[in-house]
Amino acid sequence: MSLQKLIIRRSLEILVIFFVILSGLFLLFHLAPGDPVSRMVDPTMTPEDAELLVSQLGLDQPLWLQYVYYVKNFFTGNFGVSFHYGRPVVEVIGERLPNTILLFTSSVILSALAGIFWGKMVAWHKGKPVDTWVTIISLVCHTLFLPWIALLFIWIFAYKIGGFPLNGMISPELWMDPDSGIFLKTLDIMHHMLLPLLTLFIIHVGSYLLIMRSSMLETLSEDYILTARAKGLNEKQIRNRHAGPNASLPVVTSVGLSLAFSINGGALTETVFTWPGIGRELIFAVSNNDYPLALASFLFISIVVLIANLVVDVLYAFLDPRIRY
Repeated sequence: MSLQKLIIRRSLEILVIFFVILSGLFLLFHLAPGDPVSRMVDPTMTPEDAELLVSQLGLDQPLWLQYVYYVKNFFTGNFGVSFHYGRPVVEVIGERLPNTILLFTSSVILSALAGIFWGKMVAWHKGKPVDTWVTIISLVCHTLFLPWIALLFIWIFAYKIGGFPLNGMISPELWMDPDSGIFLKTLDIMHHMLLPLLTLFIIHVGSYLLIMRSSMLETLSEDYILTARAKGLNEKQIRNRHAGPNASLPVVTSVGLSLAFSINGGALTETVFTWPGIGRELIFAVSNNDYPLALASFLFISIVVLIANLVVDVLYAFLDPRIRY
């Protein structure tokens, strides 16, 4: 199977999975405990206003018809209006989603690159003190409780030392200053992003390192590594050009899973650091019964996760052509 056919097949599979998710979310929200209509209507409304809102939202229609409207609205980009913000849901998510992608994509890429590099090195020095200590540190990082390490960093670096902002993504006074250029604003975002990025880096790098170390040790015992040594290749060439690329395949899979599951942990990270991302917005929407915003947030998160897995499948097939068959 060619790479193009593989991409088409995976894309079709992802479309089917997403349709299942789309339907599942609709059922979950309607099967949740309590009356969905009462959760959507403000108790302070008059009966006439409440009836009008229910009619506008289509909640007085049969369930099957609501589902038809629900699917139609998704494919036409109509996610309704947020109850809290009073704005189209697409606008709210459009403002939050790039912030989440920026933070978590940066953390996953940096931690994966560091984990691959360090894991390759410690595997090459198996049994030596550096291998023992780095493995222990990686295990500790892998088991750290994310909210605890996030609050610890805020307390040390933002409160005690005072070199970092306590929360948020930008400094309002800087962004309101007309003399501030794009360079200063970019530095401001990076300054606010350092602590949450460091937190996520520490949480993820240990797992990548351990996976790479284990895969590298297995790869070094393969016959083609012995053949490369017999051909007279030096150790650096064997490690970086032959063993390293093949050993990194499991890490590529782990990156895709991390992008998928980091959205869940992202809600905690974004809440602790007050990072204006989709995860924090999701918690807010669920807590405040903002039905359209919560549903759309779940759907957009699903789309990001599925796209990330598609990219991982393509990268895996590119790195190892045997996957295509």
